[in-house]
Amino acid sequence: MDTTYRQETNFLTIIWVALTCVLTGGLIGATTNAINGYVSPTYFQNILGWDFQDIWTASIAQGILEGLMYGVIFSIIFGATVALVTKGKATYRFAFRHLVKIIGIVYLCWILGGLIAMGLAALSSDFYRQTFRAVPEEFGQMIGYAWVGGSIWGGMFGGLFGLTLGVIGVKTSWKKENEK
Repeated sequence: MDTTYRQETNFLTIIWVALTCVLTGGLIGATTNAINGYVSPTYFQNILGWDFQDIWTASIAQGILEGLMYGVIFSIIFGATVALVTKGKATYRFAFRHLVKIIGIVYLCWILGGLIAMGLAALSSDFYRQTFRAVPEEFGQMIGYAWVGGSIWGGMFGGLFGLTLGVIGVKTSWKKENEK
């Protein structure tokens, strides 16, 4: 058995995994909203009702806040999965390997969500404007607005999808490790 992924019961590892999940949520929120706030400050003005100068910086702060909140929920589920499936015997490296895959899925879905929304807005501007709230009239602004809205939904879907695949991956990987 490969002992680099297994050790005696150590719940301190689960605490580190949970903390990493929370901080990762904040990082994802900051990076995605840094881009989103740059692409369409209008989205944040219209949807959040922001009426002040530095929307870009505020969008990053908003991303960190929301990311940390999602990170707490994610850490409870993912941390509990790692703890229960491995009976607390997983190493940080084992859990982190799965966490990196989940992070990749979140970013991939964030990009896909943005691209799909941009495509929808470009395909039928009238439908897009009637379906979604406070969409700008100018085409370029509408496309940026669509990117932000779609990427946010994509990232949230990616978090759920990534968590589901992560839970399955932890179970499958741990089972394989114990069969060696």
